[in-house]
Amino acid sequence: MADLDLYRTKRDFQTTPEPKGRKSGRRAVAPEGVFVIQKHAARRLHYDFRLEMDGVLKSWAVTRGPSLVAGEKRLAVHVEDHPLDYGSFEGTIPKGQYGGGSVIIWDRGTWTPVGDPHVGYAKGHLEFTLHGDKLTGRWHLVRMADRKGEKRDNWLLIKAEDAAARPKGAPDILTEEPSSVVSGRDVGDLSPDDPPRRRAATARSSAARKTAPAPRPAPSSDLPMPKGAKTAPSPDFIPPALATLSSRPPAGRRHVHEIKFDGYRIEARIDGGKVRLLTRTGLDWTDRFGLDLVAALARLPVTDALVDGEIVVEGGNGASDFSALQADLSEGRTDRFTYFAFDLLHLNGHDLRGVPLLARKALLERIIPREDGRLRFSAHFEDDGALVLEHACRLSLEGVVSKLRDAPYRSGRSRDWIKSKCTERQEFVIGGFVPSTTARRAIGSLVLGVFEKGGLVPVGRVGTGFSHKMAAELHALLAPDKVDTSPFAGPLEAEAARGVVFVTPKHVAEVEFRAWTGDGHLRHASFRGLRDDKPAADVVREAPAATADPEPPPARRVRLTHPDRVYWPDGGLTKEGLADYYAEVWRHMAPFVAGRPLALLRCPEGIDGPHFFQKHPWKGLDRNILQVPDPQEKGEAPYLAIRDLDGLTALVQGAALEIHPFGATVADWKRPDTLIMDLDPGEGVIWPDVIACAQEVRARLNAVGLAAFVKTSGGKGLHVCAPLKPEADWTVLKAFTKEMAQAMAADAPQRYVATIAKAKRKGRILIDYLRNQRGATAVAPYSTRARPGAAVSMPLSWDELTPQIGPQHFTALNAPARLAHLARDPWGDFRKAAVPLPKG
Repeated sequence: MADLDLYRTKRDFQTTPEPKGRKSGRRAVAPEGVFVIQKHAARRLHYDFRLEMDGVLKSWAVTRGPSLVAGEKRLAVHVEDHPLDYGSFEGTIPKGQYGGGSVIIWDRGTWTPVGDPHVGYAKGHLEFTLHGDKLTGRWHLVRMADRKGEKRDNWLLIKAEDAAARPKGAPDILTEEPSSVVSGRDVGDLSPDDPPRRRAATARSSAARKTAPAPRPAPSSDLPMPKGAKTAPSPDFIPPALATLSSRPPAGRRHVHEIKFDGYRIEARIDGGKVRLLTRTGLDWTDRFGLDLVAALARLPVTDALVDGEIVVEGGNGASDFSALQADLSEGRTDRFTYFAFDLLHLNGHDLRGVPLLARKALLERIIPREDGRLRFSAHFEDDGALVLEHACRLSLEGVVSKLRDAPYRSGRSRDWIKSKCTERQEFVIGGFVPSTTARRAIGSLVLGVFEKGGLVPVGRVGTGFSHKMAAELHALLAPDKVDTSPFAGPLEAEAARGVVFVTPKHVAEVEFRAWTGDGHLRHASFRGLRDDKPAADVVREAPAATADPEPPPARRVRLTHPDRVYWPDGGLTKEGLADYYAEVWRHMAPFVAGRPLALLRCPEGIDGPHFFQKHPWKGLDRNILQVPDPQEKGEAPYLAIRDLDGLTALVQGAALEIHPFGATVADWKRPDTLIMDLDPGEGVIWPDVIACAQEVRARLNAVGLAAFVKTSGGKGLHVCAPLKPEADWTVLKAFTKEMAQAMAADAPQRYVATIAKAKRKGRILIDYLRNQRGATAVAPYSTRARPGAAVSMPLSWDELTPQIGPQHFTALNAPARLAHLARDPWGDFRKAAVPLPKG
């Protein structure tokens, strides 16, 4: 039966108070739809999880209720569609009727799908974000494989790893908050003749949801004001406290440490339920961030407040992403904004600036809801600052801010707050641009400067980090400001001035870069976005008190034609940006690609154009790319190899966006020196299960005396690799790995499969051993992938293999920061650990 027919045939609407309902004409769930969870004390207590989709509520009965522990699976039995107005039903279904028992609205809100929900629903894997009163963050609904004789359509409801997840052993949300979000009652509080309660708001249209005023709880009257608070009216704006840059966090116990966010610093002013969002210079940007965030702030239980925080958009790797924030603002998209609150300056008629930091934060934590995906409290760490920074950088976060625990709030820059960054990054004034060589009416690079001694001093160019759209928008923004004379103090060098269109220096760009060169210019710079919240006149060169002198990468000698050609449009990574990335990682990558036959995935027009694998030379091959004949294939075309960074840069010039080396060197084609087990998750497999699989492969390799190393694939899975002394031939290696893969599949057939057939892989992990045969390849450590996001295959230490780091966590944009802050290269001893392949 289609739509609501099955729902209606199961119920007698003369007896049950449930709504008969009708299918809504609304088809889509984009950008968001209603979700509701009803706690249902029928024959057995369960939780009915419902998502608005195609005009109905798709419904699952979650037997044990949702869990906030990441990766914990809860059985969700797919049941018939329900009408949208069922989402407002709270009451008692009479005994003898289908589902007889009490029903409360345990949680409700909106949901946002990740990807096309219709495709996900059909395939049996819905990924989505919940914006509820109790449940927030990312979730998965995964259909289980059919079992013989099983009539139920069984799915699993799983919380994804994110800031809203709870660790194992944390309080259970079901026992912590058992009551209705509408009436405040639990199911046991309803009597058999209790009339149903309806919330028409649950089924209203998306447009109505966005314009309706949010209900606001009564202000908290039980918040004692700490020592140092002063009675005072709420000011319109307080200039923010600013951090002083340092090369390392302060030592000792006087400071606490917070993660540094990559967004817009915003002061939230709340007064009688009215909210204003103010930039660090006091500009009112309330309208730019959408009504949902404003409504979330308006719901805080306060009479008035001034909150200091940052608005961010979290990228695919879970870290805040300024480029994504810029893109959302440009497109008018508001559903991904999150406000991280880290300080409280004024509350309920009291000025808190004289209160010590930790007391202010304790008060702030009490008013920020724990389960609101829009608002989050920025927690702090009391560990050693250097350790906090190390972990932040290993995860490719921006850095940390260290704050004196007992200090008052002081506006302006001081050493009460000290910022330590994983990468060099600051704002620069745009003094000119160079037009694109590959597109009309687009910029190819920006010419940057800082103000020193009253003049604009040039610091170099930035030529990567622009999407096609941003390059065109920057041209449209800057071209009208063209001037005939240079705005820089003093002439530019001839090479630096070539092709530059000078502009009035009034716009500010945020740029990430690897280091300052000896002559004061940027090295390997990447554009992150415009900063229209800061005047150009305030931009000066930031310099930490003690600047580390990082080991410079080898100089690039191969000339790039059209260096501004965009290879990854979503992240704006250009040909030059890719070459810069490989220069940064070359010393780590060289042992795995130099002197080996290579297979390449070439994409001359970038990832959105044609893709083709290439193992043999092409016309106009750069002389730095070697041609190496396979001694077993006499008379056949030679293979390709490189010996140094010049060869790798030549591959970039040739649009090689993925590099796949053989498991043997050109010096010994017959005997492999690397074992590779490719763990490829099928549809419906969650990431913690892939991690568990990698740990099992490691244990099996260790058991026979082989060292095991792990890396992300940059795609969907993981690679577990073992270094070998090149003694056994390919036939022996393939047989060894095949036996291991088949043994794992035999021991756990519900989890693993050793056959490549896609029909057998749903809900299972393929243990792909076929990389271990002559002529087969696997993506190199540190190689980029020709997929959106410019993910790279990143070597990890085993203790880093946690749900925090997914298969595409590291990219060409954030990987260099990680490597620069590693105390030890996790694959640095790879070749030293080589032993012969066990015999027999």
